[in-house]
Amino acid sequence: MRTFLALVAYFIPIIALAHEVTVAVASNFTAPMKVIAQAFENDTGYKTKLAFGATGQLYAQIRNGAPFQVFLAADEKAPAQLVTGGIAVVHSQFTYATGRLVLWSKTPGMINETAEVLKRGGFNKIAIANPKLAPYGAAAMEVIEEMGLVSLLTPRLVEGSNIGQTLQFVSSGNAQLGFVALSQVFDNGRIKGGSGWIVPSGMHKPIRQNAVLLKAGQQNPAAEALMNYLRSSKAQAAIQSFGYDALPPK
Repeated sequence: MRTFLALVAYFIPIIALAHEVTVAVASNFTAPMKVIAQAFENDTGYKTKLAFGATGQLYAQIRNGAPFQVFLAADEKAPAQLVTGGIAVVHSQFTYATGRLVLWSKTPGMINETAEVLKRGGFNKIAIANPKLAPYGAAAMEVIEEMGLVSLLTPRLVEGSNIGQTLQFVSSGNAQLGFVALSQVFDNGRIKGGSGWIVPSGMHKPIRQNAVLLKAGQQNPAAEALMNYLRSSKAQAAIQSFGYDALPPK
């Protein structure tokens, strides 16, 4: 009997872990992932443990041994590097969402559909995510360069460590406007509050956000289930409701 109880005590934590998946999630995907995680639990019984941050920061944590099992990045590069480095499972990488960038201000009428305010001025600070760590920050710099406004805007730039902090800068008024993820300010098919300009997708490289199964989750059925669930019509409908582009047909 003692041996049996000891075995039960040993296996209970393992069983519990098999019903949970730890997920590193790019900051821009915070709101949709919370919705998806709840639906995933309701539909499958598996739980998720989520950690949010800049793609570059999460990538570094994973490389340094952070115990994540699935990585939802804001780009294609970081997951591919993890595969090459032997940390992620070969052929598990796929695009789960394509992001859109928006110039946003909490002030109604400040930004019109041509983003004339960027040339006209009338603001002290404009926020972007760190372009070295966050793909949305890199896209923002591409837009600024495309518009020929680097010299004009560089003195006014403030950088968030990730796109979540960038939104906080604008929401708090520390920056009068900023380039953020459309998903952060999108609700029921429109920009919620303030004013904004949805950046034409041709003004920057596509923000293809890729998921990858990490080797730490290779034997976890919850991790495999989440990877499949992200491609389901239910998850994709939730993703698109937050302003992401539809995935290309298979």
